[in-house]
Amino acid sequence: MNWLPAMLSNPYLITPITSWLAAQVLKTIIYAIVNRKFDITRMTGDGGMPSGHSATVTSLAVIAALLCGVGSFQFAVCAILAIIVCHDAMGVRLETGKQAEVINDLIEIIDVLTTEELPEVKLKELVGHTPIQVLAGIFVGICNAVFMYYAFFL
Repeated sequence: MNWLPAMLSNPYLITPITSWLAAQVLKTIIYAIVNRKFDITRMTGDGGMPSGHSATVTSLAVIAALLCGVGSFQFAVCAILAIIVCHDAMGVRLETGKQAEVINDLIEIIDVLTTEELPEVKLKELVGHTPIQVLAGIFVGICNAVFMYYAFFL
């Protein structure tokens, strides 16, 4: 049972998980304020402000930089991973969400114009992030990693 304390004290695991959690809580609160309704599914949902993906990978890179140094192999791998994930969140995943929105609209139009019963298909529209949402996620990740470092891992 020594693996559990080891996992719970691993800064490379705990810091990204807490960053993701912080981003998801913020996302749920911001969604509730903007839409004037609380939706608990935003806690695990993709898309929205801030980006949980960006917060997670950024905090991993920052904690690696703080613990191993910016010249380390660990930081290099984490930084490249963070760049790829953040870029993907703004690129492919954002475009996928836009396409899902158009397809959902087309299905509604076809449903209105035809008497034939169509299958209930609703594509997920919130899958990507705008650049501002990714930047907010990066900010959450940096802040959480610095906090975790000074509070627990210094």
